[in-house]
Amino acid sequence: MSERLLVTGASGFIGRHTLPYLERQGFEIHAVCRTPPTSGAAAAPDSSLTWHAADLLRPGTPSDLVDALRPTHLLHLAWEATPGRFWQSPDNERWRVASGELLRAFLAHDGRRVVMTGSGAEYDWRVGRCDERTTPLRPTTLYSRSKDALRRELERLAGAARVGSGASWAWARLFWQFGPGEAPGRLVPSVIGALLEGREAECSAGLQRRDFLYVDDVGRALAMLLHSEVEGCVNIGSGEAIAVGELARMIGAAMGAPDAIRLGALEGPADEAPLVVAATERLRSEVGFAPSWTLDRAIEATIEAMRAERARRETNEA
Repeated sequence: MSERLLVTGASGFIGRHTLPYLERQGFEIHAVCRTPPTSGAAAAPDSSLTWHAADLLRPGTPSDLVDALRPTHLLHLAWEATPGRFWQSPDNERWRVASGELLRAFLAHDGRRVVMTGSGAEYDWRVGRCDERTTPLRPTTLYSRSKDALRRELERLAGAARVGSGASWAWARLFWQFGPGEAPGRLVPSVIGALLEGREAECSAGLQRRDFLYVDDVGRALAMLLHSEVEGCVNIGSGEAIAVGELARMIGAAMGAPDAIRLGALEGPADEAPLVVAATERLRSEVGFAPSWTLDRAIEATIEAMRAERARRETNEA
């Protein structure tokens, strides 16, 4: 039987950067999203990629999709991700329910390998360095609690299925990503966008240190994890931390506008954890992944992509 892969959230920020790596692995890919991309972004005629429009939050849709496609592999990326909203959105609970339905249907049809995406926000951030095997969990938002509940369901159901059918599972805990196509309200695109418009980029003091990984590397890591036999929770991050303010300053320097970065102009959360960084030993030694993008190159690539997109919009509006 050929390896048939179902990818949810395929047109999203991370999904778009993961699909090219999945195609190279030889899967017959069925990519799911609410609205498939326009013809200009669609797969080539000889591609193994087929798009499907589906609302996974509609009860019965996840099961119907799996019944129709019978995938051997599942990569579940879809979730609520609207900046400023996703942390406490009621849709988190709806996604937990829909994701559970999707998982149960996949396992009922003898699916062989499932990877679902969690978040570094599941950890107790007071620890600083987050290790899959030793760091306690302390989900404090509806988003992170819903993710953790799905992870526990995945571990229970896939673990039970493994006894009978050999199904394997992994839970990818994503930290911070940036790159082309990121939502405008997030840090990196908001700073670049302000500078492209000739404005100052107002930021908080940015003393908190975080783990950022370029989205192309995130996509490659997820594809490698799916294609591996590694089981359990795996952090997806760089393994290094940088102060948020320093990242903003790097963008300013790369765009020739270092004085346009106004750190401290905005007030940040009072209870901000000083350090959150992923332990990446499992990702590196077991999955075999190492970042291919330096932070400098990734920033430059993101700036160029946003500059090109801005030029396209201006041309279309002219």
